[in-house]
Amino acid sequence: MTESDILQKLAAAATKKQPDVKPIKGISGVKVKDFQPPEITLTFLPGTGLFMAVLIRITIVGKSFIGGNIEITVVANMTAKNKLSQDDSGCPKFSVGDCQISLVSVKTNLPSSMLPKLVNKFLDTTLQKVLPDMLCPAVDAVLTLVNQKFTTLVSLSSVGAAGSICYALLSPPVTSEDFIELDLNTTVLQEGGDLIDLPADPPALTSLPPKRDSATQLALSVNFLSAELTLIQTSLNLDVTETIILGLPPLTTTTLGALIPMLSESLPPSQPMVIEIRITKPPVLTMRQDKGLVHLFGTAEFLTSQPSAARESLFVLDIHINLDTQFSIHEEKLRISLGLDSLYEMALAASSIGTFAVSSVACVILGTSKC
Repeated sequence: MTESDILQKLAAAATKKQPDVKPIKGISGVKVKDFQPPEITLTFLPGTGLFMAVLIRITIVGKSFIGGNIEITVVANMTAKNKLSQDDSGCPKFSVGDCQISLVSVKTNLPSSMLPKLVNKFLDTTLQKVLPDMLCPAVDAVLTLVNQKFTTLVSLSSVGAAGSICYALLSPPVTSEDFIELDLNTTVLQEGGDLIDLPADPPALTSLPPKRDSATQLALSVNFLSAELTLIQTSLNLDVTETIILGLPPLTTTTLGALIPMLSESLPPSQPMVIEIRITKPPVLTMRQDKGLVHLFGTAEFLTSQPSAARESLFVLDIHINLDTQFSIHEEKLRISLGLDSLYEMALAASSIGTFAVSSVACVILGTSKC
C-alpha cells in the first residue's frame, strides 16, 4: 500500500463525479475528506488462498440542505476472499473472489434532532450502495501490486556473469491453515544459454520443519545447489604460490625435492613453483544433517616458475577435495561459504619425472595443518 499510494489514489477517485450514482437528497458536493490507514488482518483459507479483513475509517463531507457543511465519519469493515492460483506463465496469481462492506459506526456533525431521518436516509440510499464501489477496488489494487511482485519469480535472475536461473510453479499453490506452499521448477542456464541438467530430486517434503513466527521457509535441493556451483565452477580454479595461502611451506623446488628425493638431483634449488588447481568436473553437494560438503574433482599440476621463462610441468595429480559448506541469507541473497575439509583422494595422472608416492605432496597442497 505504501509503494502504490493506493489509499491516496482511492480517495482522489472517490471525489470525482460518478455518472451512475444518484444525487443524495439534502446533501450535495459529496467528497472524501480523510482516509485513515486501515487495519488489515490476513488469515489463510485452506485450499483457496487468503481471507482479508480491512477496518476502514473514512470521512465524507458535503453541503447540507439547511446550509453549511456536513461531515460524516464512517467506520466500515471490508472483507474479501482472495483466491491464489497459477497463471499460464507458471506464476502465482491472486484474484478477488468476494468483496463485501459492512458498516460499523457512523458519526456526523449535524444537530441531534436531525440525525435519525437524514442519517438513516443517507445510510439506506447511499452508503450501502456507494461504499462497495468506492472501497473494493482497493483490494484489486493491492492484489495487482502483489501479482506484479510475483512476476519477478518467473523472470531470469542472473548469477553474476556466470549464468542465470529461472523459476516456475511446478504445480498450483497449496494453502493450508498455517502457510502457503509453492513447489517450484528450476531452470539453471550457463552464460551461453546452455541448460544444466538437474537430476531428479527425491519426492517433495511431506511436512515442513516447525515454522518460526513471521518467517518464510525456503527448501533448496542439493541437486539445485550443485547446479549453482557448476555455474561458478571456473571461479574455483586456483594458482597456488607460496604467498597466496598462509600456512604453506615455502613453495620451491627445494621443498618439493625434500618430499620427493628423486627430484633433488634434477631440479635447481630454491626455484619458485606454482600449483595450478583446475576443477574439471561439476561440483557435487552432499548434506549430512546440518553439515554440507562440496566435492571438487579436478587436477593439481606442479610447475616450475621463473619470471623470464615459461612454466615447466613436472607432474599432474587427479584430486578429490572436500569443502565444508555453510549457507546464509544476506540482503535477500543466498551466500555459500566454503572452507577446506580434506584432500579426500589423490592419484598420479601424468609425470615427466617418473612415478612416486603421491601422498608425500599432500602437505604442499593443503598446508602442514592438513597433512
